[in-house]
Amino acid sequence: MDLFAHGRQAQIEKESPLANRMRPRTLEEYVGQAHIVGPGRLLRRAIQADQLSSLIFYGPPGTGKTTLARVISNSTQSHFITINAVLSGVAQIREAIEVAQERRNLYGQRTTLFVDEVHRWNKAQQDALLPHVENGTIILIGATTENPYFEVNKALVSRSRIFQLKPLTQDDLRQIAYQAINDPERGYGQLTIDLHPAALDHLVDVANGDARGVLNALELAVETTPPNAQGVVVIDLDVAEKSIQRRTILYDKEGDVHYDTISAFIKSLRGSDPDAAMYWMAKMVYAGEDPRFIFRRMAILAGEDVGLADPQAMAVVVSCWEAFERIGMPEGRFHLAQAALYLATCPKSNSAFAFFDALAAVEKEQEADVPNHLKDGNRDKEGFGHGQGYLYPHAYKDHWVAQQYLPDALQGKLFYDPSDQGYERRIREDVARRREAQLEAMVEIGDWRLEIGEIYTTSPANRAREAWLQRTISQAGGNLAAQRDKLFELAIVQRHHRVLDVNAGSGLLTWEAVRRAPEGGVWALTPDLQAGQALRQMAERLPEVERPFILIGALEELAYLLELRGEADLRFDRILGRNVLTIDDLRLTIGRLAAWVADEGMICLVQTLPRYTQRLYALVDWAGHEGLRERVAAAEEAIYHDPADPLVNWAEGDLETAVREAGLDGRLLVERQTEQRQIGPNQLARWFGAGSDRPSYGERLAAAGLSSEEVGEVERLYGRQLERQVVGWETAVALVLAGNQKAA
Repeated sequence: MDLFAHGRQAQIEKESPLANRMRPRTLEEYVGQAHIVGPGRLLRRAIQADQLSSLIFYGPPGTGKTTLARVISNSTQSHFITINAVLSGVAQIREAIEVAQERRNLYGQRTTLFVDEVHRWNKAQQDALLPHVENGTIILIGATTENPYFEVNKALVSRSRIFQLKPLTQDDLRQIAYQAINDPERGYGQLTIDLHPAALDHLVDVANGDARGVLNALELAVETTPPNAQGVVVIDLDVAEKSIQRRTILYDKEGDVHYDTISAFIKSLRGSDPDAAMYWMAKMVYAGEDPRFIFRRMAILAGEDVGLADPQAMAVVVSCWEAFERIGMPEGRFHLAQAALYLATCPKSNSAFAFFDALAAVEKEQEADVPNHLKDGNRDKEGFGHGQGYLYPHAYKDHWVAQQYLPDALQGKLFYDPSDQGYERRIREDVARRREAQLEAMVEIGDWRLEIGEIYTTSPANRAREAWLQRTISQAGGNLAAQRDKLFELAIVQRHHRVLDVNAGSGLLTWEAVRRAPEGGVWALTPDLQAGQALRQMAERLPEVERPFILIGALEELAYLLELRGEADLRFDRILGRNVLTIDDLRLTIGRLAAWVADEGMICLVQTLPRYTQRLYALVDWAGHEGLRERVAAAEEAIYHDPADPLVNWAEGDLETAVREAGLDGRLLVERQTEQRQIGPNQLARWFGAGSDRPSYGERLAAAGLSSEEVGEVERLYGRQLERQVVGWETAVALVLAGNQKAA
């Protein structure tokens, strides 16, 4: 590039829109998407280690997909080539591949090809990349606003890690706006700007998670507002409202949001929730959806989900459809609303004005995402977890079940008020009863599970890695494996989560966490040097960026161990552990764990409760020794209720108290378990021998008043009936979930 070209480029960059000038250049400047690039996440580690594989970034406009690709280009040693799929074809692909091959052959340098809007390429163009991605000639980074599972070549998807970007939060957008105002080089730091809080709130609210939207509005406000007499550019609410007035609704008639929204609408009708049905239909109409498409789906539902339960349903839908075709918009919205309300409640009603209440909510309320369990899971349930947790109403009594249909922010809001006219009077009570049941279900713990959040990342299948992990985690005993599986079922570990196993030991929980959080990260803490070294040796079989981080030390040393790694500020989405608590340090340990939980993270523990351990006297037949049995039983029960013995005298109530005193919201479930255990001669010898640090079982019986002859008789009785026998050994296990907030 000559001097004049360099000057022209600098001038172009200086005159480009604010949103382009303010693009972050490093990970430190990048705002938002902490679930994929936050401290400890796999993508951040891979960028920092320059060990990237092929990636696809998927998310709405303005969430930072292209920006993240540019950050990667500034952080990697590979040659970086950028192509826009709208403006390029096979010729540009071939040119990029030739450059990549030349650099690989001459300099041993890798090439990263960034394809913006990769979904715009046809199948032939995408196929042209396949062999070169396969042999490592290029590392592909694609960006798309469309679901890659049905807009990107399946072969490319199977070879790429997919990261889903979320709309930015209001705090993210405020931070971005302040960066632009204060940056003297690329923003407006050279000006004196008085941005009123109400004005910023308006810009952020209407931008609706889009960084480009808030920066474009800020640029318009600053550039069109002259300084006052004091040289200050005042951006008040009036200026902000003129800069950006109408909320942007993310809605693509051919894309993911289209299918998710119609899915939520149909499920709301099926679930007999008229309020949710009004909301989702209002969103579709506001975004410009074809009303005929909505009528078609309602006609299908009238036959599929109402059927002969109300033969008039189909007639009502069809007649409303015919009336709409004759009248058209905007008055035709009454007929849309009437058909939807009929299907949701199965009476004919004139309460179509409820639709306009819902429309007003769409215009005024902050746009809320479709709850994950209502999203369409037909195409990407395994990849993104859409539709998981949805309760199918037909599987329940009366074909109805209490569950959430409205977004979280609108829970409890009523759009439909059944009148007392005609047949509608008969359903008024049913609607009220269902609303009360749904509100109660939202408040109660329910079936004791965390909400299943949306999955934001996915990776190509690695069969060798998966087989190794499956072999590793399958080596646990039956009961231990059951405890592990139950804990993970309740914890809902997401692929992008940062997980801490606080008592790693043999890796019972560690390897399952590695399998379930491949794009997050796993830290395994163990105080046992030998166990830690064994875990490190096993971890070496995995690729470096996918290995768990094995920390050897006690829980109170965790801060020091993480500081050595440069991760002192790290917090975890899930903290897992098995039998990490004793009553001596119960409250202290819970408090220490609480300090390491992320804002929406959870502590998830499986803990054997010592008070409920197997009673030995219950394992034998006391026929002919009934009097002795009563004395032995009383003495053995006293062991577990001894206030001076904190190792065995505590149960679930003590756990609940410790969680509460740590300031956490906790839930606890106790399960009785039975395993088959063989009693060997060494076990009997320990029971009745001399204790070292603690009294043995026999010594406890003697302390309770049994004579030496009676203790000997008990030992002989146990020996005759139990030695080398397999018995059912009962224990009680507590599953504990505790956190600052409900995990997402």
